[in-house]
Amino acid sequence: MTVALLAAAVLAAQNGIEPIHLDPSNHHYFSYRGRTIVLVTSSEHYGAVINADFDGTKYLETLQKDGLNETRLFGGSYVEVPGESFGIRRNTLAPAPGKLILPWARSQEPGYAGGGNRFDLDRWDDRYFQRLRDYLRAAEERGIIVELTLFSSQYGDAQWNMSVFNAPNNVNHTDPVSWKNVNTLDNGNLLAYQERYTRKLVREANAFPNVIFEIQNEPWSDRGQLADVINPYLALPGRNLYPNSVDLADAQSLAWQERVAGWITDEESRLPNRHLIAQNFCNFRFAVGEPVRGASVLNFHYAYPEAATLNYGIDKPLTYDETGFLGQTDAGYRRQAWNFLLSGGAVFDALDYSFSPGHEDGSDTEPNGPGGGGATLRKQLGILHRFVDSVPLAEMKPDATTVVHAEGVQIRMLSSARVHIAYVDGNGPARIRLRLGVGDYLGFWEDTETGARTVIPEFRSRGDESVLETPAFRQGLALLLFRKGAARLTVQGENPR
Repeated sequence: MTVALLAAAVLAAQNGIEPIHLDPSNHHYFSYRGRTIVLVTSSEHYGAVINADFDGTKYLETLQKDGLNETRLFGGSYVEVPGESFGIRRNTLAPAPGKLILPWARSQEPGYAGGGNRFDLDRWDDRYFQRLRDYLRAAEERGIIVELTLFSSQYGDAQWNMSVFNAPNNVNHTDPVSWKNVNTLDNGNLLAYQERYTRKLVREANAFPNVIFEIQNEPWSDRGQLADVINPYLALPGRNLYPNSVDLADAQSLAWQERVAGWITDEESRLPNRHLIAQNFCNFRFAVGEPVRGASVLNFHYAYPEAATLNYGIDKPLTYDETGFLGQTDAGYRRQAWNFLLSGGAVFDALDYSFSPGHEDGSDTEPNGPGGGGATLRKQLGILHRFVDSVPLAEMKPDATTVVHAEGVQIRMLSSARVHIAYVDGNGPARIRLRLGVGDYLGFWEDTETGARTVIPEFRSRGDESVLETPAFRQGLALLLFRKGAARLTVQGENPR
């Protein structure tokens, strides 16, 4: 760690800026700058630092303007093929030739598969670390948490052929290994280079309180084991294949992931700050086991609400870490976000293909990958963020008993002793029967597309069933109810009475 970074970390500690951590009274949520928070975003495809053509500050300003507070960033150990990987045409994680900046310096020898000289894994590139620090600082200034992903699966030969760890791309004579073994303990001399890289990024990021480390992106993609299926009635072989399969990382992957988590915690044991570590488990949903030693955040991709409900008892933040494959329209991603957070989730991170080099304001409207994004979706996610942020999150937990019946719709609810919030998924109007505690109640319905509210007049519950009639709506509606006479509740700057 440089003297400047050490001084910054010490100053942050002295100023009481503790790194984002689990909320002490409700470990399902985060605490940051003295507040209990969830993380909601629609973020670029993870290449903001390694892509010299991408203006990271302009991008972060866009997230802040849209009311979002998280982004995901790949550290540089994995890159993609321009115009080819996963059908992404303008991919920030696949810089144009001459625009790739990685943690390692270039050598004097030509031959990197992506153009230019090969890399020297024994030397760092100061330009990269300056970009990283500037990016983390700009995010912190805007209240944005950065999930810094250290490693990723390789997925196949195309990406492995671009990897700095692949022997033809460096001058360090790394051992030839299969791409399936890169992120295992059986990877020859790559392991030492992976450790050195991990410890370097941990030191560089230690001064910043707005960082969560993720061990590896989608480890099941290289080392997967079939654990479950979404629809068990499909015929073989399709029943056991993506997108119907739920795959977990195998034992070799988990052993390596635990080693990486150990490098992070060991390195930070000698530094001023301690950061959260996230483990990426699977697609869709599964009742997973405890995370590897050192990890305390559980990440899922393309997550069903059940990923939150099945794992709520683990008592750790449950996150929807990446969206996609629902087309470009907003409704599917908006509905996923509301359903997941109102099931007890702590993070919703949409993958937003409207961010590309030259469009750091999220204005790229041409087809650009297997997902959605754009200004309208970000506005709608901002509505969700403000809504959830308005209630006493530390007191909230999933509630499956207050709603007795809802005709033609599905409801996800979080409740405390004084407030209920719910997402009504479907189309209405609908008639909802609730069993509330004795007292007088006020509230409103909120349109999840526009944020417009319809006031619910004060009514009295005698402890038996109460009936609420929703206004007309399509593709989802939010509900907030609070008990009159409880502690005052601030809702988006207002104080209902």
